[in-house]
Amino acid sequence: MTDIDLGTIMQKAQELKAQMEYLQKGLAEQTVEGSAGAGMVKVVATGTGRIQSVRIDPAVLEEDREMVEDLVTAAVNQALDESRKLAQKTLGSMLPPGMPMPGA
Repeated sequence: MTDIDLGTIMQKAQELKAQMEYLQKGLAEQTVEGSAGAGMVKVVATGTGRIQSVRIDPAVLEEDREMVEDLVTAAVNQALDESRKLAQKTLGSMLPPGMPMPGA
C-alpha cells in the first residue's frame, strides 16, 4: 500500500483553486454576443453570464411591444448560451474527461 502525502494533496488543491479563480476572472473580462431579428437586437454578456448591454435598432421600436419583447428575450437567451459555451470551453479543460461542468 502506498503512503498518501496529505501535504502534496493540499498543495495541489490550492494550485487548482488558484487556477480556477484566475480562469473565472478571465471569463468575467471576456464578452460574447447574442442577437435576434437579423441583428436588430443585440445583447452583450460576459463569460460569467452577466449582461453588459442591450442594443435595439430604433426601427424595432416601431413594431408592437410583444414582438420587441420576443426579440429581446431571444437575444438575451442566445447571449447566455454563448456565455455558457465559453465557460465550458475555458473551465472544462480543468475537469477530468467525461466529468460534466457543475450546473450544466
